[in-house]
Amino acid sequence: MAETSKDELVQLIRRFGAYLTVKFSNIFSISLNNVNSRSLGAIAGFAVAVVFTWRLLRTPRGPQRRIQKRQAASPASSGLPPQTNTASTSSGVCSTSEDLRAQNVVDEFFQPVKPTLGQIVRQKLSEGRKVTCRLLGVILEESSPEELQKQATVRSSVLEVLLEITKFCDLYLMERVLDDKSEKKILQALEYAGVFTSGGLIKEKVLFCSTENGRSSFVRQLEPDWHIDTNPEVISQLARFIKYQLHVTPIRPERTASNVFTSASVEQFFGSI
Repeated sequence: MAETSKDELVQLIRRFGAYLTVKFSNIFSISLNNVNSRSLGAIAGFAVAVVFTWRLLRTPRGPQRRIQKRQAASPASSGLPPQTNTASTSSGVCSTSEDLRAQNVVDEFFQPVKPTLGQIVRQKLSEGRKVTCRLLGVILEESSPEELQKQATVRSSVLEVLLEITKFCDLYLMERVLDDKSEKKILQALEYAGVFTSGGLIKEKVLFCSTENGRSSFVRQLEPDWHIDTNPEVISQLARFIKYQLHVTPIRPERTASNVFTSASVEQFFGSI
């Protein structure tokens, strides 16, 4: 095999290896119970790529090169003056053109696969199955219990991520409120946003308390894999008991513990904006 063919084969194997890494990580991150049309399509595309690559690699090139060498050597052996072999040149151009087209097709097959939001959510949550999350400043536009006495508004940018979390996780929402009217406003806002109909969340999993310590007690009793909060004191108190936490804050503070992550918003943490 010529040096050029070796280089092409090495490049092809490298691309194929990168493709395998991405594809297998996406396929096997999905359990057999959750196989859907996307995963089946990924498997089918992978099979087509394997067959195409195999056919490309087994294409014989040796006989063509031997024919070209014989054609090039025939004028010298016959004693005739050297002439330009037009057929050989055009054949070489055609072969190069075919190689380029084949390479383009291979490149298209080996383009990186962009993961879906659902795959990103599961990867970020490290396959966690239970999540607790406060409402103020995370799910709701409001940032204080006093504001909830007037109104409650669900942030539109967080809805897509919230619904994806409810598909894979047991989600509990919780908040400190000052009165019963605030509770009703929150439930109405969540219902109006479609959280109870489109996702897997039910009203019984929206919990209310009268103190910040009450929210911490909820979290410790539920023992989630992840807790999402905006209060640094609550985050600090729970760091010893909860596997992972997400501190939602516009300011990037120093990391208090290895299991505490920081982001300006939930949607930014999951890369949906």
